[in-house]
Amino acid sequence: MIDREEQDRCAMEAALREVLDALATGQPDAAWLDKTLRRHNRLAHDGTRRIAKKRLLPFYLETKAHDPQRWAGWAVDEATEQALIRLLRAKPRRTASGVATITVLTKPWPCSSRCLYCPNDVRMPKSYLTDEPACQRAERNRFDPYLQVMARLRALWAMGHPTDKVELIVLGGTWSDYPEQYQRWFIEQLFCALNDAGSKTEEELRDRIAQREAFYDELGISGDGAVLATAAAPFQRRVNEGELTYAQAIAKLYDTAGQRRAAEEQEATFEAVEKAHRQNEEGHHRVVGLVIETRPDLITVESLTLMRRLGCTKVQMGIQSLDETVLARNKRAIAVERIAEAFCLLRRFGFKIHVHFMVNLLGATAEGDVADYGRLVSEEPFLPDEVKLYPCCLVESAALRKAHDEGAWQPYDEEELVGVLVADTLATPAYMRISRMIRDISAGDIVAGNKKTNLRQIVEQRVEATGAPVREIRHREIATDGIGADELLFDCVVYRPLGSEERFLQWVTPQGRIAGFLRLSLPDEGLVAMIREVHVYGMAARLHEEGEGVQHRGLGRALVERACDQARQAGYHAIDVISAVGTRGYYRKLGFENNGLYQRRQL
Repeated sequence: MIDREEQDRCAMEAALREVLDALATGQPDAAWLDKTLRRHNRLAHDGTRRIAKKRLLPFYLETKAHDPQRWAGWAVDEATEQALIRLLRAKPRRTASGVATITVLTKPWPCSSRCLYCPNDVRMPKSYLTDEPACQRAERNRFDPYLQVMARLRALWAMGHPTDKVELIVLGGTWSDYPEQYQRWFIEQLFCALNDAGSKTEEELRDRIAQREAFYDELGISGDGAVLATAAAPFQRRVNEGELTYAQAIAKLYDTAGQRRAAEEQEATFEAVEKAHRQNEEGHHRVVGLVIETRPDLITVESLTLMRRLGCTKVQMGIQSLDETVLARNKRAIAVERIAEAFCLLRRFGFKIHVHFMVNLLGATAEGDVADYGRLVSEEPFLPDEVKLYPCCLVESAALRKAHDEGAWQPYDEEELVGVLVADTLATPAYMRISRMIRDISAGDIVAGNKKTNLRQIVEQRVEATGAPVREIRHREIATDGIGADELLFDCVVYRPLGSEERFLQWVTPQGRIAGFLRLSLPDEGLVAMIREVHVYGMAARLHEEGEGVQHRGLGRALVERACDQARQAGYHAIDVISAVGTRGYYRKLGFENNGLYQRRQL
């Protein structure tokens, strides 16, 4: 008698064969696929949805990897396989920016700041909440970097996304608050996971994952949300009632023998980090960007040197506001001059500068918010490359709750909030990208403030209604659209922050859509220029293959050559690039050689 599992496989195979036959004779669309899968589910006569788009592609990939005889019977050629993946790929925008993004979180750790608006969830690193998707994944995997990467890689693979080029985003409050040995270990383990995923067998990977999980089990470090919620509840209550600060609660809650034993293992030497880097240079899952999150008051020459040694290429920096009165009322103890110094240091080191900015903070007004953002995007000490533009919202654990209960802080109504964000969007220059307009905070966690997950869509509809041009990058990305390289025009936007002249070189369509760009920095002092970022959009293409859009069509190489020409004409003798570990080989082919923390090409 055939068991239920084999019945499911047979049903999946029947549906998949019909899809493959349709691909051989034409190009079925999403509507056809949905109709076909519903018909196959009706044939089961049990009311279940055994066959779904999100299950069909993993079934195909799993069969190809582990049942080659069955897969061979389907006679799938490379072109048909690519068409199948396009048809079944889930959430195609996940890799529409050209790379697969993997977000990981550091473990809960005492924070040296006490901002009013910041969530104080003691199960998470400061400012993050348990219900956020990346946070749930981190907690299930005991905040282990290796396990987090493995889990995310498998999810992306199951959805049909290429993971040859990976951007690692390390979140967790303030990176520089963690001990240096933990920083080295965390980064080394991220690279080890990517390297292992491309070089180990499935059985070896399962064994390594099982060993890690067993290690945490033996130490009594759970990944079960219900168990963790019970343990954290009394500490969370005391934080919410103001009896303990977040940092005090974290120090008490995680002061266990198991956590101390785990911390002893969480260390790595620079030699180990560099070994993992070298392996990744030629790996199957190459790191093309490494993002680290910190605060401007902790940005120093020493901290940036460490970040660069670890392979970091972009820094996320929580600014929130440039109004010192607003900052002080929200207990963000930093002077605007110190923020400006952080910008200058980041640009001098060549990092991409990604800032967090908030509207509707305690003490802010709509008019003041618009003016504040205007300073950020127009005044020489600032001018970031990317911004997360968030409306402040209140969660139960934030100290802002007291001001709300007393009537000192209230969220803007929707009309006022959208008006501010529309004005900010229209003020954003062509070299900046607004990456997000909301946090992944569930509506159930929000006590007061915006709960609409489509806030950005509402803002963009209002922007379009004005008829005014939108210059910010994300609005102009070609994303999943097919664009021929021969349709593109070259454009250069010049602007001047303190200490350098910046040139934003871009490939655009006649309508202004952006297909790729390069950030060139020409510092006032010295004779070495700096390439701070090169990015080509379109669906992520696998290494050494052409993608569906404009990736791997020579656009990046052409931008680099134009940047070198411009730097030479401006009188610079050499040009550095802040290359990611996985792009070092690419830049070597373009004439760059290793030169300390960067790669350099003589001009």
